[in-house]
This record gives sequence, structure tokens and C-alpha cells, in this order.
Amino acid sequence: MHEKERHRIILSAVQEKPVVTVGEMVELTESSEATIRRDIATLHVQKKLRRVRGGAEAINPPQFPGLAGRPFSVNETINIAQKRAIALKAVELCADGDPIIINGGTTTFQMVHLLAARRMQIFTNSFPIAEHLLKNSKNTIMLSGGVIYREQNIILSPFENDVTRNFYARRMFMGAQGLGKLGLMEADPLLIQAEQKLMGQADELVVLADSSKFGKRSSLVLCPLERVTTVITDDGIRDEDRQMLEEAGVGLIIADKTAREQAPIVA
Repeated sequence: MHEKERHRIILSAVQEKPVVTVGEMVELTESSEATIRRDIATLHVQKKLRRVRGGAEAINPPQFPGLAGRPFSVNETINIAQKRAIALKAVELCADGDPIIINGGTTTFQMVHLLAARRMQIFTNSFPIAEHLLKNSKNTIMLSGGVIYREQNIILSPFENDVTRNFYARRMFMGAQGLGKLGLMEADPLLIQAEQKLMGQADELVVLADSSKFGKRSSLVLCPLERVTTVITDDGIRDEDRQMLEEAGVGLIIADKTAREQAPIVA
């Protein structure tokens, strides 16, 4: 990753949380610890952030904390061909009239163009997904209430008795921070709380995850693998990961290279 891009991610991160650790920046930028420490020193000298022990903080701290994880604008540029192909396979599971939940994320966002010709009932906590479908389709859209987290473009409610409890879905489509033997992993407790609530409203859970997600880990487990009905991934998946899903009784759908090339582009 180029230095300017790393700096943009670091500065965005410190505006979302009171303090961001070196380890968190390493994960966000996929860079070495030494590189991140040099970046922090440079940005500190430029008075764009304040260096603190073990990390950095904003010169003007945020009014309220944001969510852990990469911003939406950064994630949407990573493994984009795989995400388009995976989204194509996900939409193939949808039929007119189906009630579905689409959890916010950059892979699930790639479903929107393909859903334009459908007539479905769609519940989402993603502002970009809702906006695109409202403008470009005749699907019925229900949007969750709550606080909009700008960096992730997601809406989370702090209340237990929100509108989520009144929506039934045949399937829920979602991404994940990581995927391993312990289950699906996420980066933030607020995300886990919101996603578990959504999962309780769906019969089937379909996870859209490119093959790189099988090697990623987080300290927070969203749910065990056994809760997942189907995983849709690309043809880069390793044999051991295939076996892991099979042993957990999880269905597997592979999006191949041809699907990547044919999947439409969403701007």
C-alpha cells in the first residue's frame, strides 16, 4: 500500500476512535509495525495527529467513538473482482417475493445492481444499499433505525425493541471480518450486537466472503460455523478451508473466474 493511502487510513481511524493502537493500524493497512511507527512519526511532525504510547490520537478527538475496522471507502477497493462474482452467486439464490436481509458491507453492496430487476422485500442496515435500491429498483426497502456510522456507512440501533424484531427473512446475506474454526469473526462489539439481532430474524444465513477472509482473525466471535447455512467465496479457497466448512455442515458455493469477468460493475 502506498504511503499516502496508509496516511489516509490512519487519519481516518484516529477520527473514529479516541486512541488507535499500532496493532490496529497494522491490521487496517496490512503493513509492518515498523512502517506504521514511521507513519505515525511523520504525521505527528506534520501536526495531523498526536503520537501517544503504543499508538496515536486525533488532534481534535471525535465527539463519540466510531467502529473498529477499515472504512467502507477503503474496503470497497479490495478484492473487487472476487466481490462482484460472489455477489452474482448470492443474487442467484434470491427469487421475486422473497423477504431477505442484507447486512451492510462492501461485498453485499455488490448485490444491489443485480437486484435492480427483482421484486423483493429487503431489510438492510446499510445506507448505500438502501439508497441505491430505492433509486434503481422497485423492491420494497425497509431500513433499520439508529445512528449512522459514516466511515462504515452502516446504521446501528442501541435499542433492543427496534423495527428489526418485526421483520422475518428467508435468508440473511452478510460478510465477515474473518472466518475460521471458531466461526464468523467481527471487529467491533456494536457490530456483533446488531448482527446477532438480525441473524435471529432469518431462517438461513448466507456469508459472502472472499478467500482471503479465511486467513483473517479477530478477538470477537460473532457466531459458530454451525449457524451458517452457506458460504459463497471465490476459487482461491484452500482445501483445508473447504474441509473445515464440510465438517461443520456448511454449504459451499464457489464463484469462478468466468463469473468475475461477467459480473456487472457497481460504481
